[in-house]
Amino acid sequence: MEIHGSPVRFMPPSGPVALRAARWGGRLLIAGVLLFFAFPGLLAATLVSRSDGRPGSAQVQALQRAGDAVVALRVAAIGGARSADSLGRERVGSGVVIGPDGLILTIGYLLLEAETIEIVTQDDHVLPAREVAYDLATGFGLVRPLVPLRGIEPVPFAGVGSVKAGEPLLVATGSSSGTEVAFTRLVATRPFSGYWEYYIDTALFTSPPVINHSGAALFNRNGELLGIGSLFVMETGGPDHGPPGNMFVPVQLLRPVLAEMQATGTTRASVRPWLGISSSEHDGQVEIVRVDRSGPALAAGLQPGDVVLEIDGVEVRTLEAFYKQLWKRPAPESDVVLTVRQGSEVRKIKVHAIDRMQTLRKPESI
Repeated sequence: MEIHGSPVRFMPPSGPVALRAARWGGRLLIAGVLLFFAFPGLLAATLVSRSDGRPGSAQVQALQRAGDAVVALRVAAIGGARSADSLGRERVGSGVVIGPDGLILTIGYLLLEAETIEIVTQDDHVLPAREVAYDLATGFGLVRPLVPLRGIEPVPFAGVGSVKAGEPLLVATGSSSGTEVAFTRLVATRPFSGYWEYYIDTALFTSPPVINHSGAALFNRNGELLGIGSLFVMETGGPDHGPPGNMFVPVQLLRPVLAEMQATGTTRASVRPWLGISSSEHDGQVEIVRVDRSGPALAAGLQPGDVVLEIDGVEVRTLEAFYKQLWKRPAPESDVVLTVRQGSEVRKIKVHAIDRMQTLRKPESI
């Protein structure tokens, strides 16, 4: 998307490097899974399922099936895509098979304005795919291969209530030479407010960080899917509380909307007012840091550096409060009155909000 003002960047971490698991006929070697259990003090205490200190065969098989379900995704956005400025036109990430028909769950921003989507299997087969859905509200995306994915079982889901802070977890990313795995820990489970007009009530924060987080699968010790990788963040413990790590969108948010996403391509919650701004929250203030060149906020006169004090006369001091007040409207196309401080002056600015989904370009065939 085109933006006006200083960029906010989530810089990739310098480490740790993901551990690539060996392959055996396209499957993770059991030796690779055993390595997952081989770190005393870090993993064994919570991941061992046998009294002799070795993982049980059922658990190893579950982790192997989970690894087999992870694929790589390659996406090319349509020419002139507005999202190319921030995401690039060529995008790579991961996905995980969640349906018996090969339905793949990934992070939705990879699919924005996609012209072509390819699935790259662990034995380097490239399969064409199509976008099934993008849910702006949760951030999830769904992809389905145009030819069958054979020999891959869908992964089971786990709720965030099944994992506790400090618990070791496994992050799996797809590649053409085998699933890559990295070890991490759950730091916190809490709400997340994104600067790009995004909010979810529950997010999973893990550390140490994984570089290739886009669409990466977060598994527990039983090979159950907990979340899908979204971001690198500097403070996993909350504002001013490290360490750096990743934010994962929990799959429990998918359960209530999966059928709707497959049926309609989105969800009702995604059809909501959009202003076209990026904002930060600090010391009880919401400050605009970027303004989208194609969004309604720029046309209304909002600028980077403006501090949002009220929305429709209701005071907002956090991004969460700002977004929830904005999204109360029953229709996305509506006038919103923002009280903002511009320098030393306080002004009321009317912005005609629009539907974000209607601003995204699509290939001619869609």
